[in-house]
Amino acid sequence: MRAMRIAARMDGMGTETAFEAAARARALEATGRSIIHLEIGEPDFDTPANVREAAKKALDAGFTHYGPFFGMPQLREAIAADATARKGFPVAADRVVVTPGAKPIMYYAMLALIEAGDEVIVPDPGYPIYESMARFAGGTPVSLPIRMENDFRADLDELEGLITPRTRMIVLNSPANPTGGLFTREDIVRIAELAVQHDLVVLADEIYGRIVYEGEHVSIASLPGMADRTIVLDGFSKTYAMTGWRLGYAILPEPLMFPFSRLIINSVSCTSSFSQIAAVEALNGPQDDIDMMVEEFRARRDLVVDGLNDIPGIRCIKPSAAFYVFPDISGTGVTGAVLADRLLQESGVCVLAGTAFGALGGNHIRISYANSRENLNLALDRIRALVEPLAAVHAGG
Repeated sequence: MRAMRIAARMDGMGTETAFEAAARARALEATGRSIIHLEIGEPDFDTPANVREAAKKALDAGFTHYGPFFGMPQLREAIAADATARKGFPVAADRVVVTPGAKPIMYYAMLALIEAGDEVIVPDPGYPIYESMARFAGGTPVSLPIRMENDFRADLDELEGLITPRTRMIVLNSPANPTGGLFTREDIVRIAELAVQHDLVVLADEIYGRIVYEGEHVSIASLPGMADRTIVLDGFSKTYAMTGWRLGYAILPEPLMFPFSRLIINSVSCTSSFSQIAAVEALNGPQDDIDMMVEEFRARRDLVVDGLNDIPGIRCIKPSAAFYVFPDISGTGVTGAVLADRLLQESGVCVLAGTAFGALGGNHIRISYANSRENLNLALDRIRALVEPLAAVHAGG
């Protein structure tokens, strides 16, 4: 048998480092090591009981077959009502598309809109799949710097300077992974003005939109003229602790409905029916569990930020949203990649190197505080034990 030839298109496809780091951490755990997991962006809470019960009833009721490719009507209607109330613009059910997880929305949006030579402006640091999918679709990702000194918000003059005649799309992620940054209303208004002025499409990743501690989440689609040029991406993984259910959705401009239908039919056919029934209950049922989860995340955020800032060599600003911190560790004298590796191998703390999210993350690590306060305190102790000597050597220099 001749050597298998892999298609050249695979060369440009990236990955999500969190899953690789988790695999390494689990391999160490299998040898008996104690590992504190701060790498995965996954709520550590259980899916609310009413949602789980709705899924069980749906299974018993026979919701185990193919469903409509755009999603079940009752879920599309529930999403439209919830989005209309929370996102600040009228959403019709026939513009809602349900997918198995939110990543397919990024993939479909890029495939439907991006051609060879088109440029896609992506945040740096930012969720790595944006760049990966833009490149896979034949486009050219263009990095928009997101800097700590600007509270992890973009410099919008810098954004304007990146727009060229070849720019097709801006990817907007607010609240943001990996920084927990939140753009202001004024930021969103300016981005919308640039999109209209240059006839750009916006892919608005709003998956963390309900995990906000200070400020407000503003959906860019709510601004004048933007609903017709914005792909709103959202889902159930973060808000309802439903990562394993694989439930995402998009709110689309009308011209994208047909391309998305073809892409869904050719890739996944549809989203599982019983999980969609559970999602209806998630939206329409009590929201107390979500409110409680957000308040717990707020307490964990404060604990982690205060703890990190008390460690020599580390600087951490307080994020306004999501459940991540992205501290600057340049005072340790090592890069984020080196520190992340040493924390795992020597201290049993699994975090991610900032470069997993873009070139500008070199002096950063990402910590997910979706873990118990007990474990977070233990992790801070372990981080301090490793970092303090490094910072002392670096300072003595």
